[in-house]
Amino acid sequence: MTDAPIRLSQLSHGGGCGCKLAPAVLRELLADQPMTQAFPQLLVGTETSDDAAVWQVSDDLAVIATTDFFMPMVDDPHDFGRIAATNAISDIYAMGGRPIMALAILGMPIATLPAATIRAILEGGRAICAEAGIPVAGGHSIDAPEPIYGLAVIGLVHPAKLRRNADARPGDALILTKGLGVGIYSAAIKKAALDDAGLAEMVATATLLNRIGPDLADDPAVHAITDVTGFGILGHGLEVARGSNARLVLDAAALPLLGQAAALAQAGFVTGASNRNWAACSDGVTLPDGFPDWMRALLTDPQTSGGLLVAVAPQAADAWVARLRAGGYPLAAIVGRVEQGAGVTVV
Repeated sequence: MTDAPIRLSQLSHGGGCGCKLAPAVLRELLADQPMTQAFPQLLVGTETSDDAAVWQVSDDLAVIATTDFFMPMVDDPHDFGRIAATNAISDIYAMGGRPIMALAILGMPIATLPAATIRAILEGGRAICAEAGIPVAGGHSIDAPEPIYGLAVIGLVHPAKLRRNADARPGDALILTKGLGVGIYSAAIKKAALDDAGLAEMVATATLLNRIGPDLADDPAVHAITDVTGFGILGHGLEVARGSNARLVLDAAALPLLGQAAALAQAGFVTGASNRNWAACSDGVTLPDGFPDWMRALLTDPQTSGGLLVAVAPQAADAWVARLRAGGYPLAAIVGRVEQGAGVTVV
């Protein structure tokens, strides 16, 4: 009799960016933290819930620092490492920067997982860092009750090419570079309900580096960038709207979805994080009358290693979508616009 293989997704209470604290909880925890305006070199801190911190070193150089880690949302350890690393590096790209090195963050139940499994996780992360052209230069590890892996990542950017999430302008078009539905797929994985084709699709999108970020930032027509991760497109869209003092209008029919996302959502494969995200952002979001619950769940679905949400001058939008699709982002699409006003409106 042989032991059943260990399923990483069953060792944690949540997986991927679905592990993130709900936005409302995070706001409560950070409510009494001191503001950072006393440091003039700190170009980006916590004020607008942006993707990374940015410190200006000189007139032509700024350092970007970020960290991201979570628990498994797939069972293959190498894929888990790849997904976690891709997700962490994305924050650098979302600021318009280029990563230069990473540090590993590792917490593992040593008595439960074989050493070979843990090595495979680390190797997956190293492989993605190599693809991004950066080393894993060190890290820290602990014995933990649930498997945790991620990276702290350092990047560089010219201050003039820094792209925040708070600079969208009325009139801008909104582009999303990847399809939605990763959280839906991960919920199906936990219940062994995602087929091999769906799993391959999810791993492919979640390990696709958002390395187009610096190219976007080279274009003055691109005004704001953020990556869509644990709070879903509504949550991260609301951060853009509030930071920019504008309204985001999202066209539900134009939003790109992973191939099985709609069917799985209608079948009830929704994460708890999706419902927490809706509770946290509903006061700033307007949905059409009769909007189906399953579609709302897709708009609040936590995206592990999701796409970039880009606010760009409307005359440049079509050319950017064509460039993105030709450059390896086949689901890139114009998904809405920026208007005067407040909040997020779905049409």
